[in-house]
Amino acid sequence: MKIGIIGATGYGGADLLRLLWQHPKVSEIITYTSSQQDLHIHESYPHLISIYEQKLEELNADKIAEDVDVVFLATPPGVSSELSATLARSGAQVIDLSGDLRLANPAIYEAWYKRRSAPVELLNKAVYGLTELNRDQIRQAKIISNPGCYPTATLLGLAPLIKAQLVEPESIIIDAKSGTSGAGRSPSLMTHFSEMNENFKAYQVNTHKHVPEIEQVLHSWNEQIDTVTFQPHLVPMVRGIMATIYAKSTKPLTEDYLRKLYQTSYQEDRFVRIRPSGLYPATKEVYGSNFCDIGITYDERTGRITIVSVIDNVVKGASGQAIQNWNVMNGWDESTGLNVAPTYP
Repeated sequence: MKIGIIGATGYGGADLLRLLWQHPKVSEIITYTSSQQDLHIHESYPHLISIYEQKLEELNADKIAEDVDVVFLATPPGVSSELSATLARSGAQVIDLSGDLRLANPAIYEAWYKRRSAPVELLNKAVYGLTELNRDQIRQAKIISNPGCYPTATLLGLAPLIKAQLVEPESIIIDAKSGTSGAGRSPSLMTHFSEMNENFKAYQVNTHKHVPEIEQVLHSWNEQIDTVTFQPHLVPMVRGIMATIYAKSTKPLTEDYLRKLYQTSYQEDRFVRIRPSGLYPATKEVYGSNFCDIGITYDERTGRITIVSVIDNVVKGASGQAIQNWNVMNGWDESTGLNVAPTYP
């Protein structure tokens, strides 16, 4: 299939190119940009110099729709809502890595993203692409809304508990940390080396736009869950997310029971790995891979469950999950092109 990547000069787009160039179902990749047309991708990313020789092409939705079979939109918010309908009408598969199509309620999107929502008819066609928990819909989809990085780690960490109704609905606290690549490639004071090195920051307190995405999915699993406490932090590393999640149990449990619940829930999932008792994952242990590693325990003293969920935010939190969804859409083994072991150290 012929692939189009819109936004190839961002971290997510470049990582899509890194992974897709060795995907056995890819015949050609065309990269599009709104600002760097006629340049080579290796002028922005020298590590891709021998992988991709074509020049970046101008962003034109009508032309893209004619040129490719599938389009990955690795773009900032606001772009996909304008392009996805045109691309989908051509028959191309559309996989959106921005947040434009994730929230079903336009009013909630506009309140959190501070911009106009995509049309309702487009939102209704988009399938939320949390692969492990939405495969049946993804198989039938033409438009995929790829989850955010924080929601991916959080929702995979919570899903077995929420579906089994094992936590008090108002007790969920998500304490999350991310590397600086999650902020994108554009320089800012927040991610400047002198500001971030040897530092640790809470940011967007009570205002992060992934909050309504997490709440929307949790509510679909348990209607008693309306809100959660979610707080992101920035740590001085490049890749990785760790979501440490706390929730009050609805009844006395054992750690062994919880671990068996998670192992059973994810036994068919290639990219979710449950840690043995007493072992908790670190971000470096999934670096560069599409894995989500989860550790879980139960505190009998407080009645609280603690889940530690880690992903590579650029892969499982973006490019890798997008390719995983594309594989499912086409009936291929979902690990196709993604059988990459984590890089360590």
